[in-house]
Amino acid sequence: MLEPLMQRKSIRRYEKKVPPGETIEKIVRAGQQAPFAAQLYSILLSREGRHQFGAPLLFTICADLHKLERVMEARDWKIVTNDLSLLLFAIQDAILAAGQMVTAAESMGLGSCFLGGAPYQAEKIIEKYSLPPRVFPIVQLIMGYPAENPPPRPRYPLDFVLFEEKYPEFSGEQVQRAMRVMDEGYLQENYYERRTGMIDLEIEREETFSYENYSWTEHISRKWGQWLTEEKEILEKLRACGFDICSKTNAE
Repeated sequence: MLEPLMQRKSIRRYEKKVPPGETIEKIVRAGQQAPFAAQLYSILLSREGRHQFGAPLLFTICADLHKLERVMEARDWKIVTNDLSLLLFAIQDAILAAGQMVTAAESMGLGSCFLGGAPYQAEKIIEKYSLPPRVFPIVQLIMGYPAENPPPRPRYPLDFVLFEEKYPEFSGEQVQRAMRVMDEGYLQENYYERRTGMIDLEIEREETFSYENYSWTEHISRKWGQWLTEEKEILEKLRACGFDICSKTNAE
């Protein structure tokens, strides 16, 4: 159990071989055995064509309140819990299932890569899979047999993640040390240079980076320092899926 967890990495090149149905069923069954609030998720699968990075399988893991509504209807109940609370529980269910699917897949020799943009493609996913209202895509997961074997990506030092009893006040040196661990690890792999993955500056700011020093902490800073500045877009996607978490009723 421990080895695939510690060696997990995102795979971005895949063989053409398609995993058999029995293997896919085992992966999904492993996902089903994750801890859950109320199984507030569903898993969509596409085996048609080749998906991103040439992967043969594309899973879309969704928050799903449609099934809950049908079950409660059969019991003569109606949902009164607010949408935001239910979404938080459903997101937990979906992500826990997805994580166990990844571990199960790796134990059988498959690789995978999470695609985090699913919520922003909600309308396309609704159309592709004929989704009913109250189902919202949380994350996509491509999967298949790896055609590469990259090393595991760096992670923050444990003292920047695990805090016993009390959240600490970080010293400047502790922050810098954590940043060095991440940046040096990615630079050693030439990760962003190989992928030509430097994010352009979209604000008035002097460019001081090249692929010789551009690494993970600058990458995430450019993401979250430039993108998705307003909630409007994601709220529109939620409404398209039947969730209005900013309605007057919920606000009250």
